Amino acid sequence: MKNISEELIHLMALSMTPNVGPVLGRTLINHCGTAADVFKTQAKDLARIQNVGEMRARLIDPKYIDLALEEIRYAEKNDINILDYRSPLYPKRLRHFDYSPMVLYHRGQASLNPQRTVGIVGTRTPTEAGRLTTERIVNDLANIGVTIVSGLAHGVDGIAHKKSIERGIPTLGIMGSGMATIYPAEHKDLYKKMIQGDGGVLTEFAHKTGPDKVNFPLRNRIIAALSDAIIVVESKSKGGSIITAEFANEYNKDVFAIPGRIDDEYAQGCNGLIKKHKASLMESVEDLCYIMRWDSGKEGAKAVQTALFANLTESEQLLFDLLRQEKGCTLDTLCYHFSKTPSEMSTMLLEMEFKGIVRSLPGKKYVVI
Repeated sequence: MKNISEELIHLMALSMTPNVGPVLGRTLINHCGTAADVFKTQAKDLARIQNVGEMRARLIDPKYIDLALEEIRYAEKNDINILDYRSPLYPKRLRHFDYSPMVLYHRGQASLNPQRTVGIVGTRTPTEAGRLTTERIVNDLANIGVTIVSGLAHGVDGIAHKKSIERGIPTLGIMGSGMATIYPAEHKDLYKKMIQGDGGVLTEFAHKTGPDKVNFPLRNRIIAALSDAIIVVESKSKGGSIITAEFANEYNKDVFAIPGRIDDEYAQGCNGLIKKHKASLMESVEDLCYIMRWDSGKEGAKAVQTALFANLTESEQLLFDLLRQEKGCTLDTLCYHFSKTPSEMSTMLLEMEFKGIVRSLPGKKYVVI
């Protein structure tokens, strides 16, 4: 087996072991030295490691090494790249999270470390307006050099992938199953187009893993982690796209939502995110570029953005960066951070409100517009 180290084989075996997730797997490796050493260590010694215990220790079984070898044979036959979390090709946006999978399976040409990434998610049953909005967003994103990330699902995900292919934009599909099961089955042709063109697919699951319900929140967290920004197009108040947005907020990613009518159930999720200040209202790609400080490819938008930020003082720029990173701060927090009195801080915030950069919320909290 070419370019496959013994350590990778044992890492794969460890990742296939039930009840041994990324966090516990790293704990075992850090304690034993290597993944190979984990399998050489007696169960009674493993059981003494914090958070392991006798039951989990007994699960570390050499039979999973055989499964790893089977997985490698399948990968070689199907041009699948196997990446462990220490590989330079492993997604840098994902690597620093404790939960990041120890092993990923990647197929296709899309880079896992592009300069810019935008995740597009939404309902599996979009309205016609939702479909057109998704296509328009992707079409406009073609001008700013991004890779579009989504989940290969019916609806908004599939529309985003298909339009990306049409526009020649690299697009990466994150799977909730192994490579042997394309889900939904109707997306087999889409899957082929993605891996044969500039796109690709990525999964943390071994190839025989089916599209089990528990896998999709895991997939959603990967979408959130890999995306510099997440756009929610249409969503009910609960669903996978809202879970993805929640993950993105937890990871301090920028979230955008397309607003809709208050009586439209497919707008409840997006409107709720905006209302709770968990997403910025987005009407066009220019809104995303403004907040992300990306060149939209349109000279007018670029000129406005450049002029705006050129007028910020050094202190105002630091304040803007902090509010954007923290998704808003209270006046007391800002006073402590900048060593200013409430009066001094309020004056600075008022100046930025006049410039249309921040706004105040109830409870003396301030957020970036």
